[in-house]
Formats: sequence, C-alpha cells, structure tokens
Amino acid sequence: MSLPPGFLDELRGRVSIADVAGRKVTWDQRKSNPGKGDWWAPCPFHQEKTASFHVEDRKGFYYCFGCHAKGDAIGFVMETENVPFMEAVEILAREAGMSMPARDPQAQAKIDRGNQLAQVMEAAVRYFRMQLASGRGADARAYLDGRGLPQATRDRFEMGFATDDRQGLFTHLTGKGIAAKDIVDAGLAAEPDGGGAPYDRFRGRIIFPIRDARGRCTALGGRAMDPNARAKYLNSPETVLFDKGRSLYNHAPAREAAGKTGRLIVAEGYMDVIALAQAGFDHAVAPLGTAITEHQLAMIWRMCDEPVLALDGDKAGLRAAERLIDVALPLLEPGKSLRFVVLPEGQDPDDLIKAHGPNAMQTLLDRAQPMVQLLWARETRGQVFDSPERRAALDARLREKLRAIRDPGLRRHYGEAVRDLREGLFQGNRGPQARGPGGAGPGGWRPTLPRGQATQGTRSSLLAQGETAPARLREALILAAAMRAPRAALSMETALERLPFSDPEMGKIRDALLAALDMDLGVQTAREAIHRSMSDTLGFDPMAYVMSLPPVRIHPHLRDGAEEALVAQTLAEDLEKHAAVLGAEADLSEAEEELGGVANESLTWRIQQASAARAKATRASVAGGGTEEEDRENLSKQLQKLLDDEVWVKKGR
Repeated sequence: MSLPPGFLDELRGRVSIADVAGRKVTWDQRKSNPGKGDWWAPCPFHQEKTASFHVEDRKGFYYCFGCHAKGDAIGFVMETENVPFMEAVEILAREAGMSMPARDPQAQAKIDRGNQLAQVMEAAVRYFRMQLASGRGADARAYLDGRGLPQATRDRFEMGFATDDRQGLFTHLTGKGIAAKDIVDAGLAAEPDGGGAPYDRFRGRIIFPIRDARGRCTALGGRAMDPNARAKYLNSPETVLFDKGRSLYNHAPAREAAGKTGRLIVAEGYMDVIALAQAGFDHAVAPLGTAITEHQLAMIWRMCDEPVLALDGDKAGLRAAERLIDVALPLLEPGKSLRFVVLPEGQDPDDLIKAHGPNAMQTLLDRAQPMVQLLWARETRGQVFDSPERRAALDARLREKLRAIRDPGLRRHYGEAVRDLREGLFQGNRGPQARGPGGAGPGGWRPTLPRGQATQGTRSSLLAQGETAPARLREALILAAAMRAPRAALSMETALERLPFSDPEMGKIRDALLAALDMDLGVQTAREAIHRSMSDTLGFDPMAYVMSLPPVRIHPHLRDGAEEALVAQTLAEDLEKHAAVLGAEADLSEAEEELGGVANESLTWRIQQASAARAKATRASVAGGGTEEEDRENLSKQLQKLLDDEVWVKKGR
C-alpha cells in the first residue's frame, strides 16, 4: 500500500528514536547527555564492549562508529525486529497512536475477515491446550514425555491435543457463539459431501499452532497418535488466513532470533524446529510439509542472507534439497545464497541432538556446504565420465542450470566454481577408463613430471630447462583464435580449460576468456562484449597482448575480418598441435625417468639432441610447416632411437 504525503514525517516526529533504541540497548550513562538528546551504547548490530553506537534523538538518527550501521527509527525496527518496511511503520504507528491510512474497500474487507478468523483460531488453540491438560490427554502427554518435550517446551510452542471425537471442537466453538461458517472458513471443520453437520478436521492428533510473522495463529498442524493413520502429519487447508506456500513454522520467534545472531536454520518439520529450539537454536523455521516455494525463500532471505538448510539424512531429505536448487538458482543474488547440511543417514536434528548433544549439531552447521557443491553432487552422482561424450553431456547440463542465474557476476563465479570441481574430478579420475588414446589424459595430453621428481641428468637437459618461446607462441595463437571466434571457443571449452600455460599472463587471459564466455552460456556472445569483460577483469587489453608476437599478428586467419570458419579451424588445429607436442614432451620425460637416473655424457647428449629435435618440430608446427601426425611421428622416432641405442649402457671405447 502507498502512504500519503507527510505520513512518515509525522510518524518520525512523534516517535523518539532514543525510546525505540532504548528497548534493545543499555545506555552508557557516563558518555550520554540526555539533556541534549545525545545517547551512547554498545552497538546492538555487532559484538562489542565499548559504546560506539550513537543516537541523536533530536535529529532522529543513529550511527555506529564501529560497524557503520545507520538509519532512523523505522530502519532500527526493521533491523532489530527483522521485519519489512511497512510492518516496521505499522509497529511504530501503533506506539505513536497513529492510524494507518485506509486501504481500498476490498482489501480492507479481506483483512477484516482474516482478523475475524484469527480470533476463531485462537479459541481453537485454547481448546486444544485444555484437552492436552485434561484426563483425555494422558496418552498424548505420555507421548510428549517420551519425546523429551517437557511442560516448558509445550507451553512455549502452545502444543495441544485433538481428541478422537467427530465434533469435539465444533461443538465447543459453536457453544461459545462462533458461527459454523466461521469454523469451516478457518479450516477447523469440513462439511460432508453428502450434506450434514460439519466435522472436525483434526482428530486424535498432537496439535501445533502455526503463527504468521505478526504472531497471529493462521493454521494448525497435527501429528497423528495412531501409527496406522493415513497421514502422519496434517496441516490446515488454505484459507483467507492461511497460504501454505507463504508461511513458515516458528516464523516470528526465529525472525527475532535471527536478527540478533545473523543466522537461520531451515529444518524439515515442527519437531525438528522444537528440538533445535530446546537445544538453544532459537533461529529455526520449517516449511509446512511441502517443497520450499519462491515466496518462502524470499521470507527466509529477509531474515538471513545465507541460511543453512538442515536436512534429514535420508533419500527424501536429499531429494528435497536438490529440488530446492532449481527454485533457488533464478533467485540468487550477490550475498544471498543457501548452505546445506545433510545429517547422518537415518537421523533428524532431534535424533542427533539427543545422541550427541547440541555441540554436534553446531559442528555440522559450521561445516555447511555452499549450494554449488550440492548442485555438482546432484549432476555427477552415480555416473562415470570415461568418454568425451559423457563429459560433454555433463558440461551441457551444468551450463543449462547455471544459465538460470540472472546476475552475470554471480553466474561467472558459479561457472568458475564448477570448473574447479570438474578439474578435481577429471584429474583425480585418470584411470584406464578416463584416459584418452595412447594413455593421454582428458584433453589429449599428459602432464610432464614435476621438476622435483626428475633426476640430475633430466634437470640438466634442455627439455627440463624448458624452451618456452615456442610454447608461448602456440598459446598466443590459440588465445587469439579463441577471442576471434567465441562460439568455437565455447565448443572447445574443455580443451581450453585443460591447456597448460608456460606464460602466466597467457593463463590469466585464458581464465578471463572462459569467464567471459559464461556471461551468456550456450549463446554466442558478441566479441566486443567478451573483449570488454576480459579487459575489465585483467586490467589490460588481452588481444593487444597476444598480438604483440609478430607470427600471431601476421597470421592470415587471425586478422580483423577473417572468416569465422577459418578462425575456428585455426583454433582446432593449434589445440591439436599443442597437445601433440606436450604429449611428446611427456614421452621424453618418462623415458628419462625409466632410464634409471643414469647420468653420463652420452645419455645427456642424446636427450639434448631429442629436445632440440622436439623444438625444431615445434617451430615447424607453429609455422605451419608440418601436420600434427608428422610432428608426432618425428618426435616418436627420436625417442625410439634413444631406446634402440640403449643409451643407458656404457659403451666400450
């Protein structure tokens, strides 16, 4: 609703911010000067011992010199009570004795009807609590005792008991003068299909009142006492008062607690929330028996930027979490996300706390995983990625999921996180099934051995010293082609991602390129947009960097205006050549290691000769003087000659 001009100014004028803040802080009397409306206290928004929170009552503002929180009375209520703007205005208006502006007649009628039904619900709550305390509630009390729920907890959550009578509640409420229609409209009773008197919806159940953010009872939840009941849990139907997809159990108390702690736990049901609260986790809510909706997510995020979902350790709990991913991805914003805790198999929070205590629960919460981990687990669980096709299918699925993220920066960071996870999976799975032809790893090449593992002879060879100029030139050609043909680069994303770089700057350009390609996943992004994004990320012009090498600058397929198909062909060919050279280098390194570390002049000389031949073939490859097959064959012959000559055997003179 809109507020008339001047309403907020009048409200601020009537409300003392010192009075409002004084309910949440303890004023430092030595530092404060009440006569001037100058107040100081430890800040309610962050943990501190000194009085850095300052209120200027005459100006109506507060400011913290520690955490820099600032605002007026409305903002203070919003932050400390964890309520939206309009609700904060209503709270202060009631305190100031101001009437909120009238709404349109239809909206006002709906509000009035809701308030009327809320009174009916309160009468029902009182009745059910009375039944729990009566003789007929003995079995229900024994059940609650067995669950470890003492009287204090029952009172706190206003638990009740619905007897097995068909019209127990209905008869009681009508006897109090409440109209039958109101009882039905509140969802407390149902009318038989064939006509007749309404009957109670809740029978033979433990009752849990469900209250909205304002504290009104809008619905009931009931747990069956009979283990053979058709439904273990039953909620009120949707009414004028109750919208299941826009409600959370324990909303108001958890909102207040979350405002103090900055934390929120989302559990699966009533008993989970109650068990958590008993253990000191007051900041817990639960959806009402259904998957979390967009509206509930918005409510949750208003309470806490990064809530933790604590899920039962069973398949149903995991499925619920994985369904939530698809709901949450389009709604994510920078700073607004979800973390997940999956409890040990077969346990819920109540089981865990009873068995191991609150500290065990806190330990799990502290180890909560970000949502990207759960997304990755869902898309890879139970699968083997032993072929390019399977890996490409995984890439396509992930790309499709990440496309739902609306914020470009956040989508880019998700893409980077997914690439890290892919790298960990594929590098850690290089058994026979995961390897490419000839034993090469994914992407067509094998990594060279770490320098620290080489023998002295290997370290002295030209191969180990690393002639980086040809490699740097190949890398520049590949990057130039990828920036000229982004659609082709996207199709070869995996090969680009796995490309080792001898030049760190080239590596940074590759990373910026992959991130820029993710700006518009699956769709060709304008080269200009990619170029701008990369330049912003790197702080320099990546195209100018790679074009600084003359062979790249004069390459006929890499000039401005070159046909995209030719650029794409250049990219594919250079990636293959680079893979061939790296594979040959790996062959030579492995040969040196297999020679047993014998360091003599003959071995060193022959390895150097092979390295020189490798460099010569590399230069020819870069210059377009030979095919990838020819390069590979020449390099393999050099290696074979080393083996045939048995260079490790000391020859007689």
